Amino acid sequence: MHQESVVIPIFPKGPSRVLGLLPLAPASWTLTRFSRQIAKRHPSLFRRLGEHAHARFVLDPTDLPLVMCLEPNGGVPRVSLLRGQCQGDARIAGPLAALLGLVHGAYDGDALFFSRDLVIEGDTAAVLALRNAIDDAELDLAAELGAMSGPLRQPVQRLIALGEKTTGVALSRHEEEYAR
Repeated sequence: MHQESVVIPIFPKGPSRVLGLLPLAPASWTLTRFSRQIAKRHPSLFRRLGEHAHARFVLDPTDLPLVMCLEPNGGVPRVSLLRGQCQGDARIAGPLAALLGLVHGAYDGDALFFSRDLVIEGDTAAVLALRNAIDDAELDLAAELGAMSGPLRQPVQRLIALGEKTTGVALSRHEEEYAR
């Protein structure tokens, strides 16, 4: 596959500063709950990690003032947001749009890595297992959030669409827009 050079949006500084002010404990709890709902809806995602099902992944959106530590815990995931450093088995760093774009199939991970838009450190086998598991699950984080929102599904989806338009960050899967 030939992929032309892509321009990855950088998360706007204003909203980034606001995210930096968030109390991290409630945000971590919310992300853990969200990831556990995904685990229930996509159990194969975590089984696919195999021997890396208990690895600790540091997801470092370089345009945000925080890092995310993802511990799959064999299908009972835990997510922690931290300011500064987080120790883990593997670190994946790049703009938030690139990280979310990988989840949604908007970007080719190899192309991002070789263009240095994405930095991978530590256990590359664990990162590859995570990438393959996410690719196979064909996750759509906006759809997952909508499914959890019950009667607020429509307003939540409108807010997500507004967030995508405002930030340029792929918050959902748009298969028709992406050539695989």
